[in-house]
Amino acid sequence: QSPLVESGGGLVQPGGSLTLSCAASGFTFDYWTIGWFRQAPGKEREGVACIGTSGDTYYSDSVKGRFTISRDNAKSMSFLLMNNLDAGDTGLYYCAADLVNPRVLVGRCRAPSSWDDYWGQGTQVTVSA
Repeated sequence: QSPLVESGGGLVQPGGSLTLSCAASGFTFDYWTIGWFRQAPGKEREGVACIGTSGDTYYSDSVKGRFTISRDNAKSMSFLLMNNLDAGDTGLYYCAADLVNPRVLVGRCRAPSSWDDYWGQGTQVTVSA
């Protein structure tokens, strides 16, 4: 089994909500920063939100105020609550885990290519009427 497994994607109407889940296994979840990334067709993968080991968070400007990232260390899971979805949120959503110094959380979250430890397979989110 992959160390990270995403779930919760689907088809949702504009203005709707979804909650994505990321289940981790095989490593000590508490020590790892979790990132959520997405890739739309024809576009590069981008950082959406990240949460550090102490609960510090970062959101991209495009989702700030609409998305909420969280983690449950006891369950080795991370969640991405997505509200007020629009067509621009359509894409394949991935969670990733890496060891990240909190002082560089923002920079690392903006650079998906710098995450080279654990990646999930992705879950599709489609926002359409």
